[in-house]
Amino acid sequence: MNAKVDPLASLNYLYGQPSATAVFKQNPEDFIVDEELGFELDGSGEHVCLHIIKRGINTVAVAKAIAKLANVAPRDVSYAGQKDRQGVCSQWFSVPVPIKKDVDFSALNDDFIFVSQQVRHGRKLRIGCHKGNRFTIVLRQVSEPLEVLSRINAVRQGVPNYFGEQRFGHDGHNLEMAQRMFNGEAIRDRKLRSMVISAARSYIFNQLVSLRVAEHGLAKTLKHEVFMLSGSNAFFTDAITPENITRLVEGDIELSAPMVGKGEKGLVEEELNWLEPYSEWCEGLADIGLKTERRMLRLYPENLTVSMPQEDTIELSFSLKKGCFATALLRELVDYRTGDKSIARSDDEDTAE
Repeated sequence: MNAKVDPLASLNYLYGQPSATAVFKQNPEDFIVDEELGFELDGSGEHVCLHIIKRGINTVAVAKAIAKLANVAPRDVSYAGQKDRQGVCSQWFSVPVPIKKDVDFSALNDDFIFVSQQVRHGRKLRIGCHKGNRFTIVLRQVSEPLEVLSRINAVRQGVPNYFGEQRFGHDGHNLEMAQRMFNGEAIRDRKLRSMVISAARSYIFNQLVSLRVAEHGLAKTLKHEVFMLSGSNAFFTDAITPENITRLVEGDIELSAPMVGKGEKGLVEEELNWLEPYSEWCEGLADIGLKTERRMLRLYPENLTVSMPQEDTIELSFSLKKGCFATALLRELVDYRTGDKSIARSDDEDTAE
């Protein structure tokens, strides 16, 4: 399978391709992300949690800066999720610091990093431990504001839960590396290898969701579905029954699509057919030993609000569950291009996002 330069270009739209155009991320402040941790830090323990607001720098580079100041290995610094470099993003990091030792992490503060809180906690943060993220997005030079606004009520009902372009690297570079890896080329860097594997699984997931959108939309159900319990990674296969329809409407369960791995458990017949063109990568992922998992089919924005500070400018604010991409919602609203008034710290290698 040949990876495309733009992994999102061919994905189907649920509500049809937008005709309106706009500029996104013209300035870093046009993309604000605030991590919602979803639990209280306990105030004591062997780990220091840092709430950091970053601008023009990616999560990995911030973690390296924390590690250097704390005199620990970069692998000892952890976080709930990666955030974009191009934007103003707040998130939590944790670093092990002995109880009797104090580190002044305000020394990290510069034009790119600001430490707003420092709290001790009994355990380190882990990937995916947060509840979600709150987004504030400004679209500029909107060609047809009314067309964008007319789509708002539609996207409130959900959009395809595609992985965003950040997952695949610049110009789909992570997918090119995945193809070389499946061809036998070794990737010795563990973090890079993990990132490439994740990109490959995400690419296949996107293709399956796109096929389902084209053939069924997201409202029509298959004869048998693999349901996910809301707020959980647990899933089960069952027929469409009145009881399951009621649970879907009430939000107790969600429709899902596969994150492929070893074996056919958790796959229905139609999904197996859809996976045939990607058999090479599926076999490669299975050989790695990954188990088949599931991911929500539909992304629902929470508390979505809209304003127009100027006649050609639209501001959106909404929350998404962890692992969901704001650009998946944005592409259903407007055909956007990214602005070029960005900044970046010189030591920030943005290969992961």
